[in-house]
Amino acid sequence: MYRTHHCNELRSSNVGQEVTLAGWIDSTRDHGGVIFVDLRDREGRTQIVFRPEEYPRVAATAHTLRNEDVTQITGKVARRVDGTQNPKLATGEIEVVASSLNILNRSEILPFPLDSEVGNEDLRLAYRYLDLRRPALVRNLKARHQVVKVTREYLDRNGYLEIETPVLSKSTPEGAREFLVPSRLIPHHYYALSQSPQQYKQLLMVGGVERYFQIAKCFRDEDPRADRITELTQIDLEASFIEREDIVQLIEGLLLEIFRATRGVDIQTPFPRLTYHQAMDRFGIDKPDLRFGMELVDLSDLFAGSQFKVFRGALDNGGVVKCINAKGFAKITTGQIEELTNLAKASDAKGLAFIKVEAGEWKSPIVKFFVEAEKAALKQKLDVEEGDLLLFGADRWEIVCTVLGRIRLKVAEIQQLIKDPNELKFLWVFDFPLLAFDPAENKWSSIHHPFTRPKREDLQLLQDGDYGQVRAEAYDVVLNGVEIGGGSIRIHEQHLQAKMFQVLGINAEQQQKLFGHLLKAFTFGAPPHGGIALGVDRLVMLITRTTNIRDVIAFPKNSRGFDLLMDSPSEVPEEKLRELHIQNHKR
Repeated sequence: MYRTHHCNELRSSNVGQEVTLAGWIDSTRDHGGVIFVDLRDREGRTQIVFRPEEYPRVAATAHTLRNEDVTQITGKVARRVDGTQNPKLATGEIEVVASSLNILNRSEILPFPLDSEVGNEDLRLAYRYLDLRRPALVRNLKARHQVVKVTREYLDRNGYLEIETPVLSKSTPEGAREFLVPSRLIPHHYYALSQSPQQYKQLLMVGGVERYFQIAKCFRDEDPRADRITELTQIDLEASFIEREDIVQLIEGLLLEIFRATRGVDIQTPFPRLTYHQAMDRFGIDKPDLRFGMELVDLSDLFAGSQFKVFRGALDNGGVVKCINAKGFAKITTGQIEELTNLAKASDAKGLAFIKVEAGEWKSPIVKFFVEAEKAALKQKLDVEEGDLLLFGADRWEIVCTVLGRIRLKVAEIQQLIKDPNELKFLWVFDFPLLAFDPAENKWSSIHHPFTRPKREDLQLLQDGDYGQVRAEAYDVVLNGVEIGGGSIRIHEQHLQAKMFQVLGINAEQQQKLFGHLLKAFTFGAPPHGGIALGVDRLVMLITRTTNIRDVIAFPKNSRGFDLLMDSPSEVPEEKLRELHIQNHKR
């Protein structure tokens, strides 16, 4: 046996026992000839003592040890001398007095230290196998393991079958750009790497499986960012004969067990609920962060007769006037005001009006346009106090909500309004719009995906062509301002699905070519069904309190989608391309 215990296992109860440990040298210290070594493995650290007066040859060898050498050590567990205990270590009350040392493998000098932060992420990813030795990354991978383990056990208890669906699938328009894989056996034809198991899991429902789940790999050729990657993992599930409330209760129960297992906390259920319109109207975003207030307040009625042309013009054109009160932020700097103004303009606003309340005075170029009654009403409605900063938006409802929503998040960041890093604020967002119009392409597109069911009471609006007013039977679960999952009740009737494709500009011939398999399946008694997918990577990111999604993935691509460890994507020989019937256009 290489070891009898791991490096986070020994306690005072083991004193006097002879043990064998194996792992990496984390650090070495020479105290007048007595060598102290911290030995590390995946589970933790144990202090090893080499005493030259007892085992001179072993101590002499210990003098040659360097960080990250792989060693096997045998010795007796001893209680540390009073005053030398380390309360930061679980093994901090004991040490192992080494009687034998076996160096299993030497380590070269590392390209970066493992015990301090490394700003160059590309360097860490190029040596990811070293980076993974960091305790923080090990903890992240353990949390990920726990999430998947709890999920499998919970869904099994609830009657869900784990079923794998193909990774190589058909190229169909579902939202994101696809990765294509050429077929060698069928020249000039291509598979698409699955964006999600969406169509397969619906076909499983047609097949009478009734309750399915999968820890699914999904591939989307999108630009990576801090919380999004091209190769992601989902907790994917689908069920027949269910309604929205069934999914909501199932997922709340799952998240309750996940956070109990990974964070040791009991989250509060049921989660708060908002419609899409309520979320946008109050917070300016469809995934609100509820850890702080600063809600958007509608002032349209207050300024209905305003002499301020900016406000009056927006209202006369059917728009709104809204405001957020950044409490205690009147001392905002000129640079910060410019930053907020630029953010507003980048979000299609013409500018950003503001009022500072300082020394009992309202300071702003726009105050002169307000009558006393308007100022009094504004003070009451926004609870205006000394030191406040009022930030206004006046335009179409969508623009004002979006602009102030982004301003709200930026102000919260600057003011550091989130005080408790352990706070967990969940909520559900319901009743999203089903469709959005893209002026650039002059066509309608799905907000979620083309298989999402319209709300029953809005079906006539769909038939009448009033597409912008149709709501979806869709739902997102949000944690601390991050969407961690989304789903919907699906269309299960052939005629309704065909109508949806038609609205999206997919004609009858294209429907058969792209989705004929699904439309045909719906003619053979497809049951009502729905589901949801939770993002494993994002969920673990929030559980572990990291801000970088790549820190919860064993071997991630970098921010440019490149695998620095494996040097991928890479060029391939010409003969391989010829086998795949691909012409190399490289010059």
